[in-house]
Amino acid sequence: MATKKKTLKKSAKTPKATATAQPQAQAQAPQQDPNALSIGDLKNLSTILDVASTRGAFKANEMAGVGFLYNKLQAFLAKVAPEQKPEEAKAEAPATAEGK
Repeated sequence: MATKKKTLKKSAKTPKATATAQPQAQAQAPQQDPNALSIGDLKNLSTILDVASTRGAFKANEMAGVGFLYNKLQAFLAKVAPEQKPEEAKAEAPATAEGK
């Protein structure tokens, strides 16, 4: 019986080693959260609010709340946009230097 227990333990350890190797590989490659909002998403939301208000999608009593949110979103995007531009310029600079 002692032999069977050792055999069972060895066979039980083999799948565990394989099972633990797979989550570690997955942990190394981080996956993007599908619920996360990007700056692009916020810019699209700003455009949606603008188009919806132009088409009359909001009632008059709702316009103050929509306008407040739109202004707050625009201020946030203006604050974040300068931070994004230097990164984009760095990424584009080597590409334009190669083209010359």
